[in-house]
Amino acid sequence: METLVFDSNDLELTEEFLSKAYTRMRIGGDTERTRAHVARDVMGSVSVDTLEFNYDMSHDAEPLGNRICLGSVYSGSIVRQCFPDASESSFGPGDVFVYAPHDLPYNGVIQRARYNLVMFDPHLLTRVAATLPGRTPEPVRLTGDRPVSAAAGRHLTQTIAYLRDHVLADPDLRVQPLIVSSASQYLAAGVLNTFPSTALTDPTIEDRHDAHAATVRRAVAFIDDHVDRDLGVADIAAAAYVSVRTVQYAFRRHLGTTPMGYLRQARLARVHADLLAADPATGVTVTAVAARWGFFHPGRFAAAYRGAYGRSPYLTLLQDTP
Repeated sequence: METLVFDSNDLELTEEFLSKAYTRMRIGGDTERTRAHVARDVMGSVSVDTLEFNYDMSHDAEPLGNRICLGSVYSGSIVRQCFPDASESSFGPGDVFVYAPHDLPYNGVIQRARYNLVMFDPHLLTRVAATLPGRTPEPVRLTGDRPVSAAAGRHLTQTIAYLRDHVLADPDLRVQPLIVSSASQYLAAGVLNTFPSTALTDPTIEDRHDAHAATVRRAVAFIDDHVDRDLGVADIAAAAYVSVRTVQYAFRRHLGTTPMGYLRQARLARVHADLLAADPATGVTVTAVAARWGFFHPGRFAAAYRGAYGRSPYLTLLQDTP
């Protein structure tokens, strides 16, 4: 997926573009007054598209393929039908939803709408979800297209807006490997928290039995040695020779945190060390150092830093200045 911008009042060109950007489809609409605008920003395997149609655009589309596609509406409305049962759903301003199952054709009408489409690799969901040891993890599937609660839907909408406006909009941030990793997993976690799925998160009896101190020591050693790598919970669990649920339970039992929480603290310590060693006269900034270690939300980063070190990161950067 590549960053792109499309703007046209030609129905035929719009159909050709949409078929290339998403999946093969046929569209229809008022041939006299049509205006379509699409802008895409990309971060790793995640893309956020902003689409706007000033007319009622009907579409009949083939399956999206191996991509999860979320929709969030800002104005207008979207009516959508999915086969084989051809159930119809309607979404309006404020709604966030799974646009269509990846393996089913769909059709509908975009009714003078402005909305976002977020697409990403389904592997992201499996990566942040719990899996059993000793077997090939089964891919996590979303089993519903509407949020489990209004609060979860609002939080996911805010997450998408932040990624779009503050991470994807910054060319320097969206190419940082740890930013891509952190932001992508943050999005996937938000999706799992928002929509019903096949993900299993409760520890079993076996998980509890294996959640001993040695498990934590192996996991912590792995994190400390690979703190600059793109790590997920499954990577940490594999290094400790246990399931994801086991390592999560072990960290809660012995450290009062999660594996990813420990990873964030380890990366925060690297930020702290880099700020202490930095020379402000060279132009280094807190934002750049934080981004190097995967912190993409300045407000949350500053709060976490102050909580850990009792001062702002900016003061740490300046403390050795004459």
